[in-house]
Parts: sequence; structure tokens; C-alpha cells
Amino acid sequence: SLLMLKITFIGAGSTVFTKNLLGDILSYPELAEANIALFDIDPVRLRESETIARRVAETLGAHPRIEATTDRRAALVGADYAICMIQVGGYNPGTVIDFEIPKRYGLRQTIGDTIGIGGIMRALRTIPVLLEICGDMEEVCPEVTFLNYVNPMAMNCWAINRASQIKTVGLCHSVQGTAWQIAFDIGVSMEEISYLCAGINHMAFYLRFERTTPEGVEDLYPRIQKVVDECRVPDWNRVRYEVFTRLGYFVTESSEHFAEYTPWFIKRDRPDLIDRFNIPLDEYMRRCEEQIQGWEELRDDLSWQSLAMIPLGGSMLSSALKGFTGSNVISLEALGALQVVVYNANKGEWDKLGKASLKLGAYGAGVPY
Repeated sequence: SLLMLKITFIGAGSTVFTKNLLGDILSYPELAEANIALFDIDPVRLRESETIARRVAETLGAHPRIEATTDRRAALVGADYAICMIQVGGYNPGTVIDFEIPKRYGLRQTIGDTIGIGGIMRALRTIPVLLEICGDMEEVCPEVTFLNYVNPMAMNCWAINRASQIKTVGLCHSVQGTAWQIAFDIGVSMEEISYLCAGINHMAFYLRFERTTPEGVEDLYPRIQKVVDECRVPDWNRVRYEVFTRLGYFVTESSEHFAEYTPWFIKRDRPDLIDRFNIPLDEYMRRCEEQIQGWEELRDDLSWQSLAMIPLGGSMLSSALKGFTGSNVISLEALGALQVVVYNANKGEWDKLGKASLKLGAYGAGVPY
């Protein structure tokens, strides 16, 4: 049966992210007529996202009720789920300042969105906004489930859990994304792989990484070791494979992320390590500039009238199922669908993490939500 849920996208001007996640949500037949509220403070980006959202619905044969507004409270009234994907301060000046000021004093970063000076400053400007959003939700949709994609995830969710009663789930793609990357490296179909993964956000480890066959269960870690032994480590992933050889477990977060999480790889007096491990300094700035340029080129090439008519297959506008965890959580909670969901547990599900799981949030694969 159809569920007339209301799902609010906060920061819907993140057009490609909104498109992908909405495509996942509307792919569930029960959610095909959900009420979708798009909110952003930028009316131009909001209009772009609304156009794409309607095109996604048309492509999937879904008939949701889509509304777009710059009024946050109006977007949240009666919401069953709110999905947050904002970047407070934006690329410029927010991200630019996070990188440029530390750089003047010799502190180099790659991503700057989790810990360190970049992560801390990002948290300090983001947390007040998140708490304002939670304040709105406590008044207009107190039973909402708040799905937060905003980094720094640990600090943000910690603050929300300390200062608000809103039910919050922190989401990230690194666990399932890394599993796919490993599967590609070792030449095993992801459909055959199962794993147990635990840790804190942006630094979880696969405690088990296995393949189930008619002959039994195969530990895939020897195959991962073989990638190292045969010198098949991808150039862009040297840091994580180095960590694997040192610790014996594969970490979920990307090489560029992990490089700045520890004092092992980016050292002021060791430029040779940057070259040896192919560490992309200032990587997040490059990505932001690339994304902005790509989107502006697309917008210049196509009027929004024609954009509404173009097919979505085979390009950035593809509506193929992306496996976004947000849609998994909604389907699990609202539809009662039985599935494994990777999310940031915030109620102490992992006993050995003790109080850390309350403060930082722990990943859990297969932990019932």
C-alpha cells in the first residue's frame, strides 16, 4: 500500500545529491506518492533542484507531491523524515578559509571536514544551524527522524544528541563504498561478499570481509594481501593499503581522508611521503571547484526548460538506484523492510566502545535500527 509520508530535504540546492537520493526513495513503490518538500536558502539552486526532482519522478513513473520553498519551518511542518545535506558557509568563504589560513602556518590538509582545524571550524559554524533546525523540528514535527549527512558527522551528531530530543541518525557512504572498491580490487562480485564493520565515523574497520560460496565461507583478507604482494595497489589508494599492511584490517575512509587523520603521512619535513603515498593536498578545494565548474557548464549549455525534457539515463542525471543509506533507513522504518543498513549507531550498540559510542557514533553493519 502507498504511504503518504512527508520527506523534507534540507539543503536541497545540493542538486545532484538530492536527485540521487530522491531517485532511490521514489524507486520504492510504497513511497512513489510521498510528499516531498525541498528547502534551500538559495532560490536559484532550489529551482534547479525542483526541476530535476520532477524529471526524476517522471522518469520513474512516480507521482509524488513536490513542493519547493525557502521557508524552512514550512518545509518541515508535519515531516516524517528530514534529510540534511547543508554546507554552512559554502565553498567560498567557508572551505577556502578552512584551508588557506592553516596553510599559511604550515598545516596542510586534504579534505578538512572531519577533525583537525578544518573539521573543528566546520563544526563550529555548522552546529548552531543544525540546532536551529532541530528547534524548528521540535515545534512542527517532533516525531521526525532526522537523517544527517553533514560533516563533521561525529561532532554534529554529538551536539544534536546533547542539545535536542530529535531522533537523529548519522549517515555516510564510506562503509558500503569502500566494500565495493575492495571487491573491485580483488575481483570478487559484491553480491557474494558479506562483512562486519565497526568503529567511529570516517574510521571504521572491516573486522570480517568474507565470501560465501557453495564450498563454504572464504576469508577475503588473503586476497586483499595479494593485491599488495602483486603490486596492484591503486595509485590513489596507497595510504589505506599501507594502513592495512601495518594494522591487518582495512579502513573504510578514503586514503586522502586517512592521510590527515593521523600524524603518519603529512609531515612538514617529509615531502617525500607526499610523493610516495600520492597524497592529494588541498583535494577538497579541487573537488569543490570541479563540481562548481561542471554544474555551471551544464546550466550554461541547457535552459531549464530543455533540461526538464532531457533523458536521465547514462549521465550525471542517471536515476539508477544508488543504494543511498537514507532511503534504506526510510524503507526499513516506514515499510518494515528487512535489510542490512549501515549507519552511525548512537545508543551504545557496540559494548566495547563504551561511552565513545554515545559521544562519537559507531558504525554498525547489520545492527537492527
